[in-house]
Amino acid sequence: MGRKMDASDRYFFKELESSEPGDQVPFKELVERLTFNDAGLIPVIAQDAETGRVLMLAWMNRVALEQTISTRLMTYWSRSRQKLWLKGETSGHYQLVQSISFDCDGDAVLCKVRQKGSACHTGRKDCFYLDLDMDGEAVTITSKRA
Repeated sequence: MGRKMDASDRYFFKELESSEPGDQVPFKELVERLTFNDAGLIPVIAQDAETGRVLMLAWMNRVALEQTISTRLMTYWSRSRQKLWLKGETSGHYQLVQSISFDCDGDAVLCKVRQKGSACHTGRKDCFYLDLDMDGEAVTITSKRA
């Protein structure tokens, strides 16, 4: 189900390392070389386009990625429901895509979004509100529910 990276993929991404700003590669060529896990998924980070705050981490399959690109609304693969999930479909808390980037190895996606409402199912602005104290003794709740 997943696509493992092979030698030609490693070479492809290695070649991109020496590219200059403004150089381009066809998306169809890059998407064929992305590394999806055994479940056919790739991790995606949603980041607030204005503040830079990481809102959430989720998963996409290729269909979710293609729908996100075509609609400019974040669409994920829900592992718990085993189906496509348009963020905001039931809550109204949509994520409007501002940009999409791929990491240097082709195994992660970064989407900068304009968040409407809360990103987290708890009602918080983002999912990363559990901060570990650096002494490793406690975790502090850093934001409240909307």
